[in-house]
Amino acid sequence: MPATEQDFLDNPLGTNPTLEDVLDGFEFLDDWEERYAFIIDLGKQLPPFPDDARIEENYVHGCQSQVWLISHFHEADGRIYLLIDSDAMIVRGLAAIILVALNGKTPRDLLATDIDELFERLDLFRHISPTRGNGLRAMVGKIRDIAAAESAA
Repeated sequence: MPATEQDFLDNPLGTNPTLEDVLDGFEFLDDWEERYAFIIDLGKQLPPFPDDARIEENYVHGCQSQVWLISHFHEADGRIYLLIDSDAMIVRGLAAIILVALNGKTPRDLLATDIDELFERLDLFRHISPTRGNGLRAMVGKIRDIAAAESAA
């Protein structure tokens, strides 16, 4: 069944948990073993992804794992809502972090968000493989392309 507008609007990531919740969680946890478990738990909060959206157009190239991303521009509030899924649990968690930071923002706010600064604060790139880091950048790049297209429309 295709994703409905409500599927996008019901996605809690970005409002619950908030970015502050994620940052606090990382600060509270002492070692990366615990942080990986936290990231995986975040990934378990991703809403269901529609099977019919697992098509080439929605595939995120550059990721080690299979990743799909779809978006919806909600005209009533001028915000972009996202759904992401992956076949790998750690990537689902990384996608959840991206959603917490970017989901439900206006195209302008989304493009102005310094996601690299967030990844630096979380010290992610030192603790994930280079291929996972490339995948993270590919997801963000695709989201930025979506925001740029919406802001130009």
